[in-house]
Amino acid sequence: MTAAVPLAALSLLGAGAPAASTGLPAGWQQVSRGPAGGMVYQGRIVNQFARWDARPSAIYLPPGYNAHSRYPVIYLLAGMRGSPSSYWRGMRFATVADQLIASGRMQPFIAAIPAAGPIVNPDRGEWAGIWESYLIQDVVPWVDAHLPTVAFREGRALEGLCAGGFGAVDIGLRHPRLFGTLGSWEGYFAPVFRDGPFVDANAPDLAAHDPSLLVRTNAQRLRSSDVRFYISAGRNHGRVLRDWSLEFAQELQGLHLEHELWLRPLSERGHFWRATLPSALLYAGAGFTAPTTAARTRPTACSAPSACRR
Repeated sequence: MTAAVPLAALSLLGAGAPAASTGLPAGWQQVSRGPAGGMVYQGRIVNQFARWDARPSAIYLPPGYNAHSRYPVIYLLAGMRGSPSSYWRGMRFATVADQLIASGRMQPFIAAIPAAGPIVNPDRGEWAGIWESYLIQDVVPWVDAHLPTVAFREGRALEGLCAGGFGAVDIGLRHPRLFGTLGSWEGYFAPVFRDGPFVDANAPDLAAHDPSLLVRTNAQRLRSSDVRFYISAGRNHGRVLRDWSLEFAQELQGLHLEHELWLRPLSERGHFWRATLPSALLYAGAGFTAPTTAARTRPTACSAPSACRR
């Protein structure tokens, strides 16, 4: 945890930094700025599994960003249909993150928000198949290659909203060496919609992407690895049921797995995504245990309300 620094002082650090000075490739453009000087840039992370996909991803760099420091990374998955802008525009990500960092409640961190999902029938996608491969084999290595990250599980969190929440927990459980914290914001915990690669999947394939089954099967390993979970719930939306989040949290409790269940207060009715963002970031930040001065290593590749499709 870092000491609080006045917003006015932080706003002078890294203000207006061009993409070239951050380590981001040419072509990345600043699209948002927080009150303390944190920046959101937008550009393409090449997808070797869907080379036709030219949609931009987003990167948040914290106030006072210094290419000679090391930063933990929070990976955020949008809903389907959805895009990175559901975070940086719809939830005013830079404002919230800057305020948490400037207040001393979080250490500075990087956020990576990749684009994904089918372009035709975008409501029928899942963070699985080529999109899981894209995240694990393209996005994570790309972030570690271009930015000064803490490239260890203890320095990475993976969270998402709705379909992204399912993807975050599913992918994180399938690649437990990569992420120390997994978060689902009003998501689901089994491939219940039979979308994307699950349309014609057989029973073994579905079981391999069932977080409720995976936590039971791998509970001992998850406990010994200190994998943590963040679950938030508001109310039913579309076909996604609030009870699914409550039941998964109860499952985690019974398995003695570290977790936090955040329930939307009545005062935040109609503002679930923005309301859950600060607590989700704080929980991820509390799990970052690797020192920010750790040497960078390349990871091993493994196999806004309107942004949510349900």
